[in-house]
Amino acid sequence: MNTAINLLSVVPMRKEPSHRSEMVSQLLFGEYAEILEEQDQFLKVKCLYDDYEGWVQANQLTRVIEEQFFSTNQYIGVHYEKVFLNHRPINLPFAVPVYQIEPEYLQFGNTQVRYNVSGDVIWNAEQKPFNKNNLDYIINLFLDTPYLWGGKSMYGIDCSGFVQQVFKLFGIRLLRDAYLQAEQGSLVETLEETKLGDLAFFHNEKGRVIHVGIILEGHQIVHASGKVRIDTIDEKGIVNKETGERTHQLHSMKRYF
Repeated sequence: MNTAINLLSVVPMRKEPSHRSEMVSQLLFGEYAEILEEQDQFLKVKCLYDDYEGWVQANQLTRVIEEQFFSTNQYIGVHYEKVFLNHRPINLPFAVPVYQIEPEYLQFGNTQVRYNVSGDVIWNAEQKPFNKNNLDYIINLFLDTPYLWGGKSMYGIDCSGFVQQVFKLFGIRLLRDAYLQAEQGSLVETLEETKLGDLAFFHNEKGRVIHVGIILEGHQIVHASGKVRIDTIDEKGIVNKETGERTHQLHSMKRYF
């Protein structure tokens, strides 16, 4: 497999091989991608976490060999933490993968990566069960993150990117877009049957799933709409807590835990 890794905090994946093309997703630091095609100064890649495809500027990725491919269930567990690239520090945001592997540093191409993180800033998905306390911790870090189409980091995030990152921290791999996530999980028939952590999906006037959020207790939902926020959900959809406006029409609900 022709593989590369992203060693920048976050880079855009675009619909077409052009800086003017819309961003459809992102690669976070430490995420791997399969190189599918090369065109001009861009690479068409498939993110190996969720199989999502897009175009990335070639010089934003570092090609790797098989011995430099690692897996992890550990992530940055605080707002920001430093990592050193060739002895230069950069900040990594919450939920970025961490490879705690001996020796002290890892080598990717011409780049040496050294983590300077201790156990208290690491989120280990294998050791963090899904419960209200852990979910609340994650949500509180993401709250007020600005909405960004195609985003999936604390620098900017969209609705499906938000739920994907939250579920990742509990070891559940969701696909990238809301309509794809709606095809996963098991159906929950009514709002009264939902429980903490279920996902609610919302549709447009054509019936297409265009939005997703995480159901909380007390008829509340956390979702990325303008920013990551908590609003009210009922049998019809989402009601903005601040304005009282109905913003999204309920389509379906799914369970993953």
